[in-house]
Amino acid sequence: MLETGVNKVIDEGRQGEATLVESTNSDKGKKLYIESYGCQMNFSDSEVVASILTKEGYSTTRNVDEADIVLINTCSIRDNAEQRVRNRLTDFKKRKEEQPEMVVGILGCMAERLKKSLLEEEKLVDLVAGPDAYRDLPNLIEDVGSGQKAVNVLLSRDETYADISPVRMDKGGVSAFVTIMRGCDNMCSFCVVPFTRGRERSRDPETIVQECKDLFDAGYREVTLLGQNVDSYRWNMTSKGEITEPGKPTVNFAQLMEKVALVSPDLRVRFSTSHPKDMTDDVLEVMAKYENICEYIHLPVQSGNTEVLGRMNRAYSREWYLDRISAINRIVPNCAISTDVITGFCGETEEEHQDTLSLMDEVKYDFAYMFKYSERPKTLAERRFEDDVPEDVKTRRLTEIIDKQMQHSLESHQKQVGEVQKILVEGPSKRNDAEWCGRNTRNSMVVFPKGNAEKGTYLNVKITSCTAATLLGEIVE
Repeated sequence: MLETGVNKVIDEGRQGEATLVESTNSDKGKKLYIESYGCQMNFSDSEVVASILTKEGYSTTRNVDEADIVLINTCSIRDNAEQRVRNRLTDFKKRKEEQPEMVVGILGCMAERLKKSLLEEEKLVDLVAGPDAYRDLPNLIEDVGSGQKAVNVLLSRDETYADISPVRMDKGGVSAFVTIMRGCDNMCSFCVVPFTRGRERSRDPETIVQECKDLFDAGYREVTLLGQNVDSYRWNMTSKGEITEPGKPTVNFAQLMEKVALVSPDLRVRFSTSHPKDMTDDVLEVMAKYENICEYIHLPVQSGNTEVLGRMNRAYSREWYLDRISAINRIVPNCAISTDVITGFCGETEEEHQDTLSLMDEVKYDFAYMFKYSERPKTLAERRFEDDVPEDVKTRRLTEIIDKQMQHSLESHQKQVGEVQKILVEGPSKRNDAEWCGRNTRNSMVVFPKGNAEKGTYLNVKITSCTAATLLGEIVE
């Protein structure tokens, strides 16, 4: 999923600009502070990092002033994301003038791309660790203490952190992310992920199922299976379907999702992100089979024009995409669908922009993550195309896309008014402590008076009104 941006006017919940890892350890040893920016994968990775360093004697903290080591898990998907991280690192550099012993490190996608600039030229950080180097963090921290260059951005073909039990960011939480694969083999021309996260590799399905069981036993009632392209998850087989270890079982994404659904009927299952070229009917059929697999799919389209999709190297056409939408509507008829849209990509004409708007009218997405194109270094688009759509045109087209999505989101919610829906209570509403909030199976946020409800439980809520972002309701027996 693309780094969160204007979608916050559409979906008020779950993703913010940064998240912190909260301490569950009260010892008086060294303190670790982590901030995460960008996609859900980064948030999940921060929990892995916290687990690795907790075993080294660190306790995590939400107070940066008491931290001995500060780690920023970064995103490179858009220039705006990088600038926010740079500003934060500048703040920490000033803080180090008063706390010279504090170690500042950068993790994730920016780490690989800007290691020399951040470490040597701008001197904003003390250590740099790429997405596949988190096991090496204890050594890197030791290198900082001895005055050595602390850098490891090597990418791996087999690292999945499958044996690490993540430290969960929200003690007593309801929902958790579970990473099922790492890296990406798609070469979308606008995207840096294949260069910063490496090749695609899938995690052992038994470790995934066990993690989900452990989460359920700990009180979590929802898991989101994460991957850059979950539909290409495959265990013990190549992308061509060839078995890599004869005699051992193979597992594709549909089979994995079924295994997780069978952990408990009270454990909701979500997943993100799907790729239109790889979504098959067997995934949809498993969704339809199990009530606890949520009726929600994030299916990024990026553009509604086939020629633009070709320049983006998305490997599908407008017609192919609409065929997948048709399959979703046929097999999982109540399914909510969200998407990513990039406007102003290289060479995009007004007619091609109108094709995106017309596709939005045809699909009527429930939610959308919408962005102006931002050229990223080292991508295929940077090498092959000119970023030639004027900024004011990008802005105007983005506004048109946002306006249309606001209309469709409102219409989607209006259709649900009067329904009684099963809601998983996530916690207090951000705007009113007298209200709870939670999500329905379609991933819509629902807000309602607390009554006698408890966090982490399921209850029935009758939808009484709505906005484009939120459903409002009341508890019913």
